[in-house]
Amino acid sequence: MKAIPKEVRAVVALLQHKGFEAYLVGGCVRDIIMDRTPKDWDVTTNATPKEIQATFPHTFYENEFGTVGVVNDDTTDETLKVVEVTPYRKEGTYTDKRHPDSVEFGKDLSEDLKRRDFTINAIAYDPIAEQLIDPFKGHADIEQKLIRAVGNATERFDEDALRMLRAVRIATDLDFDLEKETAAAIQKMAKNIAQISGERIRDEITKILLSKHPRRGFIMLHELELLTHIIPELEAGVGIEQNQAHSFRVFEHILGTVEASATKNLSLEVRLAALFHDIAKPHTRAFDDKKQDWSFHGHEVEGSKLAKKRLQELRYPNTVVEKVVKLVRWHMFFSDTELITHSAVRRLIRNVGTENVEDLLMLRVCDRIGTGRPKERPYRLRKYQAMIEEVMRDPVSVGMLKINGTTLMGMGEKAGPRVGWILHALLEEVLEDPQLNTETWLMEKAEEFRKLPLSELKRLGEAGKDAREHAEEGEVKKVRSRYHVE
Repeated sequence: MKAIPKEVRAVVALLQHKGFEAYLVGGCVRDIIMDRTPKDWDVTTNATPKEIQATFPHTFYENEFGTVGVVNDDTTDETLKVVEVTPYRKEGTYTDKRHPDSVEFGKDLSEDLKRRDFTINAIAYDPIAEQLIDPFKGHADIEQKLIRAVGNATERFDEDALRMLRAVRIATDLDFDLEKETAAAIQKMAKNIAQISGERIRDEITKILLSKHPRRGFIMLHELELLTHIIPELEAGVGIEQNQAHSFRVFEHILGTVEASATKNLSLEVRLAALFHDIAKPHTRAFDDKKQDWSFHGHEVEGSKLAKKRLQELRYPNTVVEKVVKLVRWHMFFSDTELITHSAVRRLIRNVGTENVEDLLMLRVCDRIGTGRPKERPYRLRKYQAMIEEVMRDPVSVGMLKINGTTLMGMGEKAGPRVGWILHALLEEVLEDPQLNTETWLMEKAEEFRKLPLSELKRLGEAGKDAREHAEEGEVKKVRSRYHVE
């Protein structure tokens, strides 16, 4: 069993010194039994919130559940800064499938443990007397690596539907299995998860994604029939055959990509993009008679729309949504090796953003791993990496032009949409030839554009150009040699 930090022992000891009962409880007890370092520490006691606050010099109390935060001012360890101390509780009925209609502070530890979700979280520990209180045999379930509901599983999930998703998340995190009756109850009551708020579901999905083996978690969500109520677009990929370039069906491929992103310890945004990158394949699948194979034309465009809708419903922050949508939209950036041009690479960087380029490349690497291909970084990807490094200092956005809207208005252009479209039209020229990004040339070209109607400016600004760009000698060759490409 893992040692208890002195800051935590001191909280329990002082409460007991004042004549109260006090125990560590919940996930921190589970973790110390498993010799894991808890992310936070919880204490339960028969003291009231007022009595808890009177016991410690620095506390805060900002909730309706009786939890008092006891602050340790003398530690730099963020996990020990606050120890949460909560009175024993006895809860009423759960009308909304999430929160108890009433909460009473109790005097009985057994009543408090009985209301908890899983046996492995219903263990109390007195670190002073070194005594475990384990009425539901949670310690045995830890040894058997089982997630088992406290008491009647159906009743526990009927009280709080989020517990079903928590069961999967904890099983994923700990690499545990679900006890048979607990799993059956989840499958029976899966539809109730739709009553839970997007924020709560988001938090559990995020924790599954950030675990070491998220694939296992999403397979469990599918098998327990929760996934169809959480991310139905992902469920739609189950059993969907792909083309000959893929070894796996859509659902398995997506989960393989997600698993690769976890193995490489990539950011939450990349893991979300991995989860959503092929989400539209079931909607875009069509049989190509000429190739005698399945095609998924435009799945990245449709997928970015589906990803945005689902992520917003799950209440992810706008910054996260924006980045994931970009990664999904542009993850199919390969073209024939002989047709890759520097101007095309600049446009890719412009579309996805310089800050997202490396993540886009890593998403593509994970995509290949999820496809079952032996090479993570084939020639084409290495060539793209080389060319991205070559053009990274070139202007790829309006903000990198040597003139701006103020310059145009100084030339006589009135404030309005024309200013933006002139700048975008100039950017198209510069994307093709970065050496044109000089104040003199841009002002001369701007004078030409100012004579054009707005419709023509929009056309120029939006037009993609396919002209081949000849790579310069010297530094370009050095960069490419590092990536073993020509």
